[in-house]
Amino acid sequence: MLYDRAAGLGLLPLVEVHTADEARRAVDLGAELIGVNNRDLKTLDVDLGRFEQLVGLVPDTAIKVCESGIATVDDVVRVRDAGADTVLVGEMLVRSGDPAAAVHAMMAATSAAGSREMGNPNE
Repeated sequence: MLYDRAAGLGLLPLVEVHTADEARRAVDLGAELIGVNNRDLKTLDVDLGRFEQLVGLVPDTAIKVCESGIATVDDVVRVRDAGADTVLVGEMLVRSGDPAAAVHAMMAATSAAGSREMGNPNE
């Protein structure tokens, strides 16, 4: 299995899920890093509610990644409060004009908004 092969090479595979069934399979697999993709791959619509619906299926022992749909600092705080350990941000940074400033704003907002810090962008 691809997951076992990657883990055997010393990698920590990111297992991406889109549905409750996929989330349960990732958990059954023993995945330690599970990403919930908020983008519907058929319509390309994005809904942060998908993360909020599925994150409860992921155990606290796994690192929970919110993927796609992060457009504002408020979105980062929202998914952090829902249980995200980290976020995958792409388009927001490209459109920001100053990616470094955007990352620092996200970090400042999550640190100021509560005790669950999402990490240090300089590490």
